[in-house]
Order: sequence, then structure tokens, then C-alpha cells
Amino acid sequence: MTAFTRVYSVIVPGAHLTPALLGQRDVNLRIIEQAFPAATIVVRGNEITIDGPQAELVSRLFEELIVLLQGGHHLDEGTLQRSIAMMHDNERPSAVLTDDIMRGAKGKPVRPKSAGQKRYIDAIRNNVITFGLGPAGTGKSWLAVAMAVQALQTKQVQRIILTRPAVEAGERLGFLPGDLMAKIDPYLRPLYDALYDMVEPEGPQRLLERQAVEVAPLAFMRGRTLNSSFIILDEAQNATPEQMKMFLTRIGFGSKVVVTGDTTQVDVPDGRSGLLGLERTLADIDGLAFVRLGTGDVVRHRIVADIVAAYGRADERKAARE
Repeated sequence: MTAFTRVYSVIVPGAHLTPALLGQRDVNLRIIEQAFPAATIVVRGNEITIDGPQAELVSRLFEELIVLLQGGHHLDEGTLQRSIAMMHDNERPSAVLTDDIMRGAKGKPVRPKSAGQKRYIDAIRNNVITFGLGPAGTGKSWLAVAMAVQALQTKQVQRIILTRPAVEAGERLGFLPGDLMAKIDPYLRPLYDALYDMVEPEGPQRLLERQAVEVAPLAFMRGRTLNSSFIILDEAQNATPEQMKMFLTRIGFGSKVVVTGDTTQVDVPDGRSGLLGLERTLADIDGLAFVRLGTGDVVRHRIVADIVAAYGRADERKAARE
């Protein structure tokens, strides 16, 4: 005797949404069927019928995807795969992917693209200091800059400060040609790129000229008190323990701090990273949060997530041998 399973039905409101939901030549439907092999999905016109042990979960997925389409989202493979992953984790894609942080330079909304990214921006909103830890491509720096620009535009802060350890030159920037801006430009280029995504083309230069955006290597933070500022410390795994303590004690009133880093990419001499073990040291401090992003939060080309995962497996094998 087989267990009773309820058949679920989802009505697509409007014939124009059905092609976008199913995808060209039903490619989205095929992806969903592969992700939920225990569900039988039948489409008749604008009605989708789902049967089987996973029927309820799949019906809720279709309902979430319809909400996204109604909100103007484009349902590409990446968005679909991340939505499926969220449903498996009991997360609602419509709650995650519709959280507008701000409008970018081209009018396109800046939003989290995964549940991990949503936790990250929520942590930034709700804490004084947020540590965003994870591999390349998870949006750590990009989202931090978006949150900083939004805070500046809404006058929550008076300036943005971008800083990063210049480990490749051992903090001896005098060996590089040009003035200070020219010397530190290579180190802060990723943050500049994100800034150009957020404001109109001439915006970054104007912000720099009126000192609403300040850039400096981490070593130049010593002795300062940073009030009414949104401060981003990028590539923090390459800060020494002494530098990390120095930086965290610069924070003044009305400021917010985001520290980003990838503990698998430590380049600081002797491996003395100020980020390693820091979570244990700072545990239980109110207003401070650590958010870990993983391969499921990688939003670059699919191959980037595969590369990150491959390196992770290699590190695990190496650790097991040791």
C-alpha cells in the first residue's frame, strides 16, 4: 500500500508569464524536474500540476518564481538554480531576491542574489561591525560598497572610507611611481570598480574631490578616530593581528564597518593573518556579526563556483593527510 500524496496545482496568472516561467524550449522546466526527481510535473495551458513526495515543495517553488517574474526579475539559469537551493534550505526566494539596496549607475536595482548575501546585508544593516568571509565571487566587497553608497546617499554617514592592506609592497608604497592615489590605486581597484557600478560615471571622481570618499592603505589608519563614516576594510586576511586591532579600535561615533576577507587566500608574510581566529576572540560582542559565504553564494560565472569548490576539496584532502 503506497502512502497518500496530495496533488498540487499552481495557476500562472497571465499567459505572458508562462513562457518566461518555463523557459525557452522548457529549459527551466527541465532544470526543475532534474532538481526534484520525485515530483511529476504536468503543464496544461496556464495550470501546472505537481504530484509525488516533493509536490508541495515544487508547488511553492513555482509560486515563488511567479512572484519574481511579476516583480520584473529575469529568470535565468543562475537565478533558477539559486532559487532551488533556497527552497531546499527553507528560504523564500521572493524575500531574498527582491530586497533592493539601491539603484545602480544604470538604474538597475542592486539586490542580494542568494540567501547568504541576504544574511550579509541584513547583518550590515543591524550591526556596527560586520565581517563578511568567503571565497572569490560571493559579492563581499561589491555588496559592502553598495551598502556604503546607500548610507551616504541617505545621509546616514558623511563619508565612505575604503582601505586595504598593501601586502604586495610590504606597505612600502614609496617604491611605486606617482602620488599617494597613484600608488594605492592597484590595491583598491576592486573597490573602485564596485563604486563605478553604483554611481554615474563622473560620480566617483566628484566624491573623491569633495572627500565624501576617501581611500588609503591600512597602515595610514593608525592614530585616527573615524566618526560618521562607512568604513570598508577589504582583503582583511592580509592584515596582521596588530593591524587588525589597530583598525578595529579606530571606529568612532556614528560609523559602520564592514570587514571582508577570504581566509583561504592569506598572502601576509609568515601567514600571520589578523582574521584567523578572530571570531573566537570577538565572540558575544553586541553589535558585531560574522557572516560566512560559500560556494552557493558565488554569483560569477558557474565555473568560478566549480573552481572554488575544487580548491576546497583539495584543501580538505591536504588537511586530512597532515
